[in-house]
Amino acid sequence: MYTEIEQQTLDIDWFFTDGKYIGFVASGAGKLPKTVANSVKNNKKLVSYFRNLPQISDAIVSPLLDNLLTKIFGSGVDEKYLRDFISLTQKGLYSFDKTNLNDFMDNHYHLVTIPKNPLKISDLPPDILNFLELTQYHGEMEAITHLDVGKII
Repeated sequence: MYTEIEQQTLDIDWFFTDGKYIGFVASGAGKLPKTVANSVKNNKKLVSYFRNLPQISDAIVSPLLDNLLTKIFGSGVDEKYLRDFISLTQKGLYSFDKTNLNDFMDNHYHLVTIPKNPLKISDLPPDILNFLELTQYHGEMEAITHLDVGKII
């Protein structure tokens, strides 16, 4: 289990599905969904699996990102910020980041990068799929520009 202190102080990678595609989230010290917080072991298996996949896609930077980052940080998108998101998106995952850093209870995340060729959950081995399906978003991944983690079960 990830303790509340760990959640408040770490940038934890975690994953979810809409039943078709996979989303990657950098927690930015935000509150994790219960399904993720309750199993460090399962989450580490997902992190290892997805980080070790081969590249299958090009990444598209969200067209809304530059304006959003300018509002948050006072400057737009740079390569250093994008590096990890692009890496996971090249594996076919939609990538999200915490919008309001250092606000543990704020559930808002924004889309960072989009895969041209998304990985489908039907491509996953059963053991990975079983872990991933515990964290579900009710909506379509392709339509998410702003993610409310409170709506993930």
